Amino acid sequence: MIQYVSTKGGILPVDFETAILDGFAADGGLYVPTQLPKITLTQLSTWKDLSFIDLAYEVLSLFIDISVMSEQELRQILQESYSPFYDSSIIPFHELSSQKNLIVQELFHGPTLSFKDIGMSFIVNLFNFFLARKGEKMTIVVATTGDTGPAAAHASIGKSTIDTWVLYPKEMITEEQERQMTTLTAPNVFPVGVSNCPDGADDLDVLIAELFADKGLKEALNLSSVNSINWGRVMMQTVHYFYGYLRVVDRVGAPLNFAVPSGAFGNLCAGSLAREMGLPVGKFIISNNQNACLYRIFSQGVFSKKEIINCPSSAIDILVPYNFWRYLYFAIGQDPIKIKAWIEEYTQNGIVQFDKKTYEEYSKGFIPYSISDELTLAIINEVYEQEGYLLDPHAAVAVAAANIFNKDYTSEATILCLATAHPSKFPVSISDALGKKEKLPTAASHFSIEAAKACCEKTYTCHFENMRTAIPKIMKENSTR
Repeated sequence: MIQYVSTKGGILPVDFETAILDGFAADGGLYVPTQLPKITLTQLSTWKDLSFIDLAYEVLSLFIDISVMSEQELRQILQESYSPFYDSSIIPFHELSSQKNLIVQELFHGPTLSFKDIGMSFIVNLFNFFLARKGEKMTIVVATTGDTGPAAAHASIGKSTIDTWVLYPKEMITEEQERQMTTLTAPNVFPVGVSNCPDGADDLDVLIAELFADKGLKEALNLSSVNSINWGRVMMQTVHYFYGYLRVVDRVGAPLNFAVPSGAFGNLCAGSLAREMGLPVGKFIISNNQNACLYRIFSQGVFSKKEIINCPSSAIDILVPYNFWRYLYFAIGQDPIKIKAWIEEYTQNGIVQFDKKTYEEYSKGFIPYSISDELTLAIINEVYEQEGYLLDPHAAVAVAAANIFNKDYTSEATILCLATAHPSKFPVSISDALGKKEKLPTAASHFSIEAAKACCEKTYTCHFENMRTAIPKIMKENSTR
């Protein structure tokens, strides 16, 4: 049976169902499989023309033991997860005629117009399947920089097995993202806006870790999370790397570069695991905004935190990329003792300077860039003016980084730029980029966003200073377990 352990090494191996429903491992670490499956080029070739759902089944079944879930059950969950997507192909592509060797992979055609729908739709349905089978109910808590929360909230609608609490930093996400959560009328979905967060959603990630560390509260609420701390999210996100590769390359085995807008490293962690499994990735172009947490890790070997900067690409305004530890666990040969020591060092000192050998190991195949707000907006304007295609600020960060990479290196390989959100979620940034004082282009709107503007809102709010007492209190008062 396929088993899962903690990156900190403090628990006995568990099965897939336990790893998913726990969220965090009991020792505070992140769940990982004891080993990654290997995929040959021959096997990849047989997957070349599969649909997204059929490919997802092939990849995910390598991680899920048939004794835990049958083929029919897994296929049904996948079908339920992606039938609400707005595009029948689930993930379409757009070649940028104005940029050298760049293709955009549009990951934003889910119910909340974000790539988070790809992982979230699946994992919430996975939770619902396991809990219904056990006759249990759980409380899910999620922190969001703007896209994770709406995806979790929408995926939870109608799930009688789940109460979902979505925590977001007030004034640090767009009104459109906020309304995707606060206009929902589902009785099991609870948005909570926290004001005055000095470090944005990173503060909320810390709170969630503290909630999980409170054993009494965790047990009383049957607490779990579907943030990308959950293995199921990262596992599911490996699929769009395989899908993008197989759709774009002419010959299986040819290298393909990926430019990925990056914050918490969840998406890139998934890509790195796909590479470790056998996907022929050329380079991963780490596309950081001005917060540059990953740029420091991959250019200087330093894991550190600085003051947060509010960027147009707000969903990647991250200071602590916690999924980096999951990636590092595999990069250094699955050594939980070292991972635990580094995390403790960071907790105590606020900084880790990795040794030369470790840095060389984990930085292989990664090219980091930190993209300014000015360049982000400029590339949105450039691409729209030259070919009428509208990038959202996160895709623009990826395209900008890809263009710099093309100048810095002589690679002729295609670059697949991951577009992680629909531009309609960021009208102020789009207006700033295009210099539009009045009406934005049609591509900057979406009917679901417009519909939410006419709805009443339902939310809890609290101040950062009070959140540690206020949020657990309101969660317990509303618990329907």
